[in-house]
Amino acid sequence: MSGPQVSDRILERLREWGVTHAFGYPGDGINGLLAAWGRADDEPRFVQARHEEMAAFEAVGYAKFSGRLGVCVATSGPGAVHLLNGLYDAKLDHVPVVALVGQTDRSAMGGSYQQEVDLHSLFKDVASDYLETVTVPEQLPNVLDRAVRTALARRAPTALIVPADVQELEYSPPTHAHKMVPSSLDVSGWTPVPDEESLRRAAELLDAGERVAVLVGQGAAGARAEVVETAERLGAGVAKALLGLDVLSDELPYVTGSIGLLGSRPSYELMQGCDTLLTIGSNFPYSEFLPPYGQARAVQIDIDPHMVGLRYPYEVNLVGDAATTLRALLPLLSRKKDRAWQESVVAGTRRWRTVMRRRAEVAADPVNPELVAHALDPLLPEDAMITADAGSVANWYARHVRMRGRMRGSLSGTLASMGSAVPYAIGAKSAHPDRPVIALVGDGAMQMNGLAELVTVAKYADGWEDPRFVVAVWNNHDLNQVSWEMRAMGGAPPFEASQSIPDVQYAAFARSLGMEGIRVTGPDGVEKAWREALAADGPTLLDFRTDPDVPPIPPHSTWEQIEATLASLARADGGRAHLVKQGLKAKVREFLPGRGGR
Repeated sequence: MSGPQVSDRILERLREWGVTHAFGYPGDGINGLLAAWGRADDEPRFVQARHEEMAAFEAVGYAKFSGRLGVCVATSGPGAVHLLNGLYDAKLDHVPVVALVGQTDRSAMGGSYQQEVDLHSLFKDVASDYLETVTVPEQLPNVLDRAVRTALARRAPTALIVPADVQELEYSPPTHAHKMVPSSLDVSGWTPVPDEESLRRAAELLDAGERVAVLVGQGAAGARAEVVETAERLGAGVAKALLGLDVLSDELPYVTGSIGLLGSRPSYELMQGCDTLLTIGSNFPYSEFLPPYGQARAVQIDIDPHMVGLRYPYEVNLVGDAATTLRALLPLLSRKKDRAWQESVVAGTRRWRTVMRRRAEVAADPVNPELVAHALDPLLPEDAMITADAGSVANWYARHVRMRGRMRGSLSGTLASMGSAVPYAIGAKSAHPDRPVIALVGDGAMQMNGLAELVTVAKYADGWEDPRFVVAVWNNHDLNQVSWEMRAMGGAPPFEASQSIPDVQYAAFARSLGMEGIRVTGPDGVEKAWREALAADGPTLLDFRTDPDVPPIPPHSTWEQIEATLASLARADGGRAHLVKQGLKAKVREFLPGRGGR
């Protein structure tokens, strides 16, 4: 009787690494692995996506919301090609994911065989930290261990290519011989800390500042208590990058919310008014939203020595884990007695909340998109997991959803890929089946791939301890973010042939899968729909018919700039644009800089 195959050893080693889920789609290039999954009683659990790109996104979502390794699996040729977008999302957002990829038999390589693709060339950029092909059984477990360790250590995607015939070879471990490479499983935790001299220089710089701003990103996720103590000691305001929205509770009065084009007005004012900047675990790319050069002295804390010093002329770059570095820095910092700066930040943040409420109240045709997110915010469970897609919906997520309690949230940050919210939510739910998840999706992303992935939701819903899985669609028949970019940046009306998309009966489609489906066509039904979805005993899709003519106003806009943008609306029905403009003028003009405002 023959022994275990290479494929059996791969799955066994994944289990030894603590992997419990793998997201993929079958194909004959991984038949050996799939047979091994059958022999292993589906351990780790194989989660079947509708498309390999979705499998990769689900692995990213799983890793982001669990803090553990994500694993995705694809067949040779087209399956491998399909993985790329999701893996680039992992690469750009620094997420540990291992991709297991099939390949045609070794004997067919170089013969222009069916589904033969040069996978090393294909993956050499996205998996540049570690990419290897298994050609003999004795390479295992070394190459798999290195793929896992590298993904975890460098917070990056890695890939292992396993030809179909190699998967079915009898496994034989490396022997104690020349040119054999053994491997071990254990790895300790590690915590880099800056040297004392650098900490002292950072403390002196921060103590010298009178108006301190703190910017946090996802790298500060494990340092919540330390960030709070630092901000309070420095009398600082705290802005958050999109990937760091769940780092701090928005209930803290000096937390100004998101920063950047999708950010808040108080975050913009914080950066414009500060004389000192402390960046923790963020490489927020848009330097125009940071303090003007020469205005502020700055310190950065980042765990990756390759990423420090980017985006801003920092005087002190501290390479280290955020929590450990802050704990070492805090004893060196003096508590600022003058709280006038922080009090002004608190007042600006309070004023912004009023602006958000008033914007959500503006009449629109038929539903104000800001109202949809604003109505959700107070109803969110304290342990909710929220995913947001790319597009105008990301504006409403960033500005109206306030993080608190154990809430988690994420989106495709640096790649900003459409179509990530629903697979992210599936990955999050796989990691935490006992918590509710809400995916906020534009109709463009829903048509791109969200509809198909509802099939995956329906397939696995019965196994969730908490049955709540809510998909909310902002249905405005428009690729809205790009339409507004064309108006605001190019001064041109949207190109109808590229921007207009069909109306789809999303709720009816959800019902066809056995899910709840609710279509909302007026503002009075918004809160009721959210309440029903969050109380449901299974997955629910909400189809909100929203107005495309409500602008995602940048945080630094004056009223004059808003008027100019609205004036560029070139729709046949100009009445809706006029309605929105007059509503905004009545509700929020007094809160904006420029003529007649602050």
